[in-house]
Amino acid sequence: MESNNYSNVTFNYNSTSYSNNIKPDIEYVVTCVIISIGLPLTLVAIYSLYSQVQNNNVAPIYIINLLISDIIQLCYMIVDVAKPDGKIEEIFFYIYYYSVLASVGFMVCIALERYLLIAWPLWYHVRRTIKSSLVVCVVVWTLPLVFVLPFYFWLESSLKIFVVFLLVPFPLLIFFLGGTLKSLSAAISVSSDEKRRIMGILVLVLLIYTLLFLPTIILILVETAIYNPTFNYLTVVFLQLSPLADLILYVFMRKGTIDKLLASLCCCRMDSDDNSRSSA
Repeated sequence: MESNNYSNVTFNYNSTSYSNNIKPDIEYVVTCVIISIGLPLTLVAIYSLYSQVQNNNVAPIYIINLLISDIIQLCYMIVDVAKPDGKIEEIFFYIYYYSVLASVGFMVCIALERYLLIAWPLWYHVRRTIKSSLVVCVVVWTLPLVFVLPFYFWLESSLKIFVVFLLVPFPLLIFFLGGTLKSLSAAISVSSDEKRRIMGILVLVLLIYTLLFLPTIILILVETAIYNPTFNYLTVVFLQLSPLADLILYVFMRKGTIDKLLASLCCCRMDSDDNSRSSA
């Protein structure tokens, strides 16, 4: 029964692309490119961020865990390309979607941590510790089991649980972005470069979620009514691209070049605002 459920999942990689007149070579090439770029860069990013945590900096902990979930997803892509025995692929299939849910949870943690730094700076500096961050990470790694276990045994409500799990972060990410933007001027203890970096991270997290994860939710909700092979294939590609998109968060955590880029963008925006006021 479990193998039948696995083969009948509506958003399964193989059934999405190979059975809908999409050339297998295209998916194979895209997957190989993502693996070859994402895997080494993710390992380097984790090593670099780990050195920052050793200096009693808790901010990179959530991104490290996000990148670990990305490595699990990349490992599934390797298995998917290798085409091993069906049972092995089935096991990795469930592990893959477990890691997808975990990555969404860590995206929320990253947005929450940045929001607290701006909106509640005093509470954040008193409460933030490596120990508390690790406890949160354990909780985030545990919560996806609520979906994966019933999904493995194919309970009728499993897909609903999956949709709820993916939909909950959407209003939270919007709230964290809006709350941070509202409290930005009052955060006098945070430097201008850090403020720009925080806003960049929050905007990026929301964009990654909206562009790469939201299509999967739409697919699950409407597939029973509207079946579109192209849209099915694109949702698979979008999920595959999420490990590469998460690497941009690592860039935003590093000071230097990204600060100059954000500063130049902010200057361009201020100049445009001044021109519009003068013309008015």
